[in-house]
Amino acid sequence: MAKKFLQTPQGMPDILPKEQIFFERVLAVVKDFAHFYGFKKIDTPILEFTELFEKGIGYSSDIVEKEMYTFETRGGDSLTLRPEGTAPIARVYLQHGMQNLPQPLKLYYWGSFFRHERPQEGRYRQFHQFGFEVLGEQSPAIDAQVVQLSYRILEALKIKPLTILINSIGCNLCRPYFKKVLKNYYNARAGQICPDCKKRLKKNPLRVLDCKEEKCQQVKNQAPKIIDHLCEECKNHFREVLEFLDEVHLPYILDHYLVRGLDYYTRTVFEIVPVDVSDFGKGKEFEAGSQATLVGGGRYDDLIKLFSRKEVPAMGSAGGIERIIKEMKLGGERLPHSKGPAIFLAQLGDLGKRKSLKLFEDFQKAKILVAESFGRDSIKSQLKIADKLRVKYTLILGQKEALDGTIILREMESGRQEIMKLDKVVDMMKKRLKR
Repeated sequence: MAKKFLQTPQGMPDILPKEQIFFERVLAVVKDFAHFYGFKKIDTPILEFTELFEKGIGYSSDIVEKEMYTFETRGGDSLTLRPEGTAPIARVYLQHGMQNLPQPLKLYYWGSFFRHERPQEGRYRQFHQFGFEVLGEQSPAIDAQVVQLSYRILEALKIKPLTILINSIGCNLCRPYFKKVLKNYYNARAGQICPDCKKRLKKNPLRVLDCKEEKCQQVKNQAPKIIDHLCEECKNHFREVLEFLDEVHLPYILDHYLVRGLDYYTRTVFEIVPVDVSDFGKGKEFEAGSQATLVGGGRYDDLIKLFSRKEVPAMGSAGGIERIIKEMKLGGERLPHSKGPAIFLAQLGDLGKRKSLKLFEDFQKAKILVAESFGRDSIKSQLKIADKLRVKYTLILGQKEALDGTIILREMESGRQEIMKLDKVVDMMKKRLKR
């Protein structure tokens, strides 16, 4: 048995070189779409003050109650490894006076996040997300654009089928009444729900709609729908969002019990899942909010107001990288390996090694990928490495060649060799590689 300290902590896997190409592919697509849609990159610290998440996400959320990695510093500050990315963006917006910039402000990020969950496939304690945030705009067109952007990224990564689950959870005007209606419904069925839901009813009744317990699911299926209790403004907003999605032909279904797991959401909430829209309603139940959700998000018009007196409408989304990569692989996505070097630089003797170091730098400046093994002195062992790398050419620079200002070119497949001028070799190899 390996010693415990030589193992990764539970739910925090290593990302080995063979997996990096998938992460790089996702990041490349995200960057391309972010640039086209006008989003600017931002990075926030992995650690934030705990109160930022307690106030922003909500004390009654599962994340704050059960899942945050929180500790006290030597100076007595309570810090938390970031469990999500939106609250830090709200903090950045206020701290750096971004309300004075042209609005809306479009930001995107990419990084590691941490939640003390039960590890399982598609759900880790350290995981990676990309996110998009639009601040300072309340138009339903922005809601639709964020959904569209999220969908198109998954589409570009060749994940299919895809369906958007969407709902409106109203605003501070219409939601309080719905909470009373929902609470009355569940109180009448208190004996049919789990202990956690009984607690949720007291703190935040909407959280009961997030429960994944089977008996609670049965109660939820007949629960009141918030869409029937929206105020006129929220109703019109949601109608326009759906009209925009219809215009761009995105497949969606109304999920009347989708509320997402964070308290800061208002009005539009959505998730994108790897399920064909035609499968819904055919006996194939899909559990919204499960580890199969690839991208989720919504509007959070009241979040910044929790930290200040400023009212800043906002909309955002976040995608789980590990879950997306899992779907890419299930769909048979085979990404090409990074193109390896076509040239190996072998050297012999002290002078040959010194000249090779300079030549290696010349190739780097010319953007020609070259492999080497400067720690080896034997030509035989270096040629074995060149064979394993399957390079097309090996350049051999020994003591004699270094003195003569020449270098030996060996074609690995045929074994043919020729002598070239050392000061011309970079340009000559560039031409050969273009053949």
